[in-house]
Amino acid sequence: MKAIWNGQTIAESNNTVVVESNHYFPENSINKDYLILTNHHTSCPWKGQASYCNIEVDGKKNENAAWFYPSPKDAADNIKNHVAFWKGVQITD
Repeated sequence: MKAIWNGQTIAESNNTVVVESNHYFPENSINKDYLILTNHHTSCPWKGQASYCNIEVDGKKNENAAWFYPSPKDAADNIKNHVAFWKGVQITD
């Protein structure tokens, strides 16, 4: 699977975890040059607190378009150290 935004591959892995129709990419498959951690957070009753990153490619910014659970609840332990994408990021195989 690939996560692509603004013509660049942000992540690529054969081992994504699908939760609620979102592909979570392993941390080691992410090109972190494109991610900037923000102070945005949301909460999920069964996954825990999510942290967000902006995606920045060639001077363009996609705000809070990547998220991850630094300390997921036990029910979501399978997405620990994984990142998911939205807001126009194309997920392809």
